[in-house]
Amino acid sequence: MAAPNRELPGLRFKLWRLADEFRLNFPPMPHRILLFMIEVEQLRKAFGELVAVDGVSFAVQPGELFGLLGPNGAGKSTTIGCISGLLTPTAGRVRVMGHDVVSDGVAARRALGVVPQDIALYEDLSAADNLQYWGGAQGMRDPALRSRIAEVLELTGLQDRAREAVKKFSGGMKRRLNMACGIIHRPKVLLLDEPTVGVDPQSRVRLLEMVRAEARAGTCVLYTTHYMEEAESLCDRLAIVDRGKVIAQGTLAELRSVLGQRDLLRFTGRFQPDAVRRSLQDLEGIEVVQAEPEVLILAAAEASRRLPAIFSALAASEAEVRETTLTRPSLETLFIKLTGKELRE
Repeated sequence: MAAPNRELPGLRFKLWRLADEFRLNFPPMPHRILLFMIEVEQLRKAFGELVAVDGVSFAVQPGELFGLLGPNGAGKSTTIGCISGLLTPTAGRVRVMGHDVVSDGVAARRALGVVPQDIALYEDLSAADNLQYWGGAQGMRDPALRSRIAEVLELTGLQDRAREAVKKFSGGMKRRLNMACGIIHRPKVLLLDEPTVGVDPQSRVRLLEMVRAEARAGTCVLYTTHYMEEAESLCDRLAIVDRGKVIAQGTLAELRSVLGQRDLLRFTGRFQPDAVRRSLQDLEGIEVVQAEPEVLILAAAEASRRLPAIFSALAASEAEVRETTLTRPSLETLFIKLTGKELRE
């Protein structure tokens, strides 16, 4: 299929050019057994004086679904950009399939599939034509490409809309097609940057099942999100990122163990932080996570049973409590415990 006569969607165009460079200059990579398909060591990326990623390290195995969880602006997309080769690290090292993304970048990018946060589709083309084009850009040819297009259209539930212009699609349908374009060539390493942002519940369920299927097939999946529930239900391991740094990393069970069995109590009202700390210091097993004039957050085991003693201590500090919320141990309570604040959108 001929290239559309207008500028390519930015991120996929850059990756296509890099993949094309590989096909022209590199022979097939010899068979190797790799323990990790993504290796990130002390990654740092600065834009002038702004440090977007600061000393991030993690490694992802074949068939593993590894999550980067954090608020918008935490450095997740910048990390994806450095791994994909679209950004050059300021310091540190990144390897994909054993290849350094800076010194051996063309080989590093050969196995990559990328699903960007910003939808990268041709609005005037049909779903099938978008897949035909991007599959061809990755070196696929008919009849294998035609068969694969039919397969991913069925996976995304778009088979009945295959010949319809993408500009007529809903936001959720475009997200599903965006995912399809990222996996059309069966990548060994899949980078997913907030793939479910703004989608309807039906599309989200289908997208998450596609992500799980990729991991089950042996694909190394790196998944960024700021949705706690997605991270908890989807990922084998997680790195929690805030302000460019990894503040915790491990399996869900390992991360929850940081909190132990403690609940979080969140109070809103009027508080004198120093007075509150003094009043609570005699209560064994009560940790003050955050104390501000209008918000107080405590960590405590069996918090509901200890509420009378806590309220008594707060009254002694002349606090005025307007609302109380008790939260069981979760990724969100861990994030609050580690940062002293709630996850920002």
